[in-house]
Amino acid sequence: MSQQVGANKMVSIAYTIRDRSGHIVEYSGFPVSYVHGDNDSPLFPQIASALEGLSTGETAEVFLTAKQAFGPHDPGLTFSDDIDNAPEELRYVGAELDAENERGEPMHFRVVRVEGDQITVDGNHPLAGQDITFIVRITEVRDATPAELAAQADQHIH
Repeated sequence: MSQQVGANKMVSIAYTIRDRSGHIVEYSGFPVSYVHGDNDSPLFPQIASALEGLSTGETAEVFLTAKQAFGPHDPGLTFSDDIDNAPEELRYVGAELDAENERGEPMHFRVVRVEGDQITVDGNHPLAGQDITFIVRITEVRDATPAELAAQADQHIH
């Protein structure tokens, strides 16, 4: 009998994210693994709850509003500047860069527009402001090893 998703289980999943129109906006065919039942799970709480008790091969489909998912799109995280102030290797749509805000916190930006002599970068998650549906397939469930549990615990020490 296969194991079920629950506390202290190492769970591997593959997932697809669809937008409101049903278009695939993100896909992970390679399994992503995590220790289930931890408050710092990499999954949204609604997805972790939907997986609880499922076994390898089973699928859960979870709808999340923009607020539940990546939040609203914050126009304050979008900046335009003269293209000459941007390094040449970042002067195309889709380029990504890391920076720090005024408090020294890391921020991730991507170039969303290059028009004439202006370049626009956006620090919002690409899916911010969108309702999305996660389709999650469990590829493996097993007991987490002591080392995996210890590594998970170490991540909580700040």
